[in-house]
Amino acid sequence: MHTHCKKIDDQQAEQFPNFTRRPPGVLSEVLTLLVLVYPLLQGLAVQLHSALTGRYIPGTHSIAFVNCLNEQIARDIARAIMDKRLAACVNILPKSSALYFWKGELEESTEILLLVKTRTSKIGELSNYVRSIHPFEIPDIVSLPIEQGNPLYLRWIEENVPRD
Repeated sequence: MHTHCKKIDDQQAEQFPNFTRRPPGVLSEVLTLLVLVYPLLQGLAVQLHSALTGRYIPGTHSIAFVNCLNEQIARDIARAIMDKRLAACVNILPKSSALYFWKGELEESTEILLLVKTRTSKIGELSNYVRSIHPFEIPDIVSLPIEQGNPLYLRWIEENVPRD
């Protein structure tokens, strides 16, 4: 053990009266608090940067893709997402063909694709919610961050999706 890492005993503590021992668990409590507060601080930093510079920070918003079995299910899921204010907009794209492996077999189906525009900070909540209402055993929910776009449109997303 390095000399500067040694713990001091009671006798040494008396020699250094200004030295205070840290109560056990304080460091872990501080670290836990920082981990819990970090997303909020990060969000505030992004907003402040955008407000001061007028620039968009890449990745602030995302597009999530959700495949649905048919148009009615797609509309129901899109409406539910909008009702919970998890997105500013959901596009329902017409039928697309999908090839995929399911339980070891190659399958082919027709699906409807949802494009969900939201804050990146909402992707976890969005994904959990869609999984809870989607009829598929393993719903296809993936997202990509928006790196660039029309600043007015990106601001519109910001205004229409509540913060965490």
